[in-house]
Amino acid sequence: MLINFFTNIKRKKMQNQQHLAYHKFLKEIDNQKILLGTLLSKLNEEKTEKILRNIQESEFRVFSQWGDDGIVDFLVRYLDLENKTFIEFGVENYREANTRFLLVNRNWKGLIFDSTASNIESVKKEDIYWQFDLIAKTAFITRENINQLIKENGIIGETGLLHIDIDGNDYWIWEAIQVVDPVIVIMEYNSVLGYEESWTIPYSEKFNRMGSHFSSLYFGSSLQALCDLAETRGYSFIGCNSNGNNAYFVKKEKQKDLIGLTAKEGYVMSKFRESRDKNGNLTYIGGEDRLNQIKGLKVYNTRKKQIETIK
Repeated sequence: MLINFFTNIKRKKMQNQQHLAYHKFLKEIDNQKILLGTLLSKLNEEKTEKILRNIQESEFRVFSQWGDDGIVDFLVRYLDLENKTFIEFGVENYREANTRFLLVNRNWKGLIFDSTASNIESVKKEDIYWQFDLIAKTAFITRENINQLIKENGIIGETGLLHIDIDGNDYWIWEAIQVVDPVIVIMEYNSVLGYEESWTIPYSEKFNRMGSHFSSLYFGSSLQALCDLAETRGYSFIGCNSNGNNAYFVKKEKQKDLIGLTAKEGYVMSKFRESRDKNGNLTYIGGEDRLNQIKGLKVYNTRKKQIETIK
């Protein structure tokens, strides 16, 4: 018994040492990534005119999944925003997010949400949670609760940036938001739905992407639906990231020399192949063939205000 007791103590000590070493390693990697991002940000300043014609020219990746760190960094610098506050939904554990570089490099204030409690607890254990002005909350976002969730965390009125990426009711959430007026809005779009139709999934409070259809391709909205919504709210569509999943919108009175685009002009078809079969295995179907996987499912036409079937 005594031998087991000391063996357990030794094992826990080793585990703690390994845990500390791992987090020290991650922190060093982050520092190197931030340094590289800072250098790339400086280079973007020198090619401002080129980026104004195509925001994809600003792309670089520090913490974002794709090149969105560069786009966000360029926009907040170029627009010289007074309110340095961001809101991001669907951050998971925030290790890979489109506002993390903004937080640590430009010292913005942030409010982030994720529906999984363990993800938010993980964020709160990181050094960034005390080093920066970051609020992290667990919540399943709906159009019924979104305004209260934002307001009760002390954010109202004009904000710098809003990013919505919840793999589902994204269109409906932006449409519902009233308590904040962001200058920059980043919206995930579903490129599988194309740019010609103004489609979104019908609203369902408990929508779950994987539960709605086995392919995981039935979610979100088309780029045209988001462009229409943006227009009604006073935004210009200025382009998508090169990977074809995030669309960028800027308040018209703040856009300066950024070029407004139509959905057709700015549309990018995603290249990643994440469709699955009924057993949950990746099928690697790409391009326009992906739309065939969700034919027969219902979508809401935001222009005609009616439910339609994907054909």
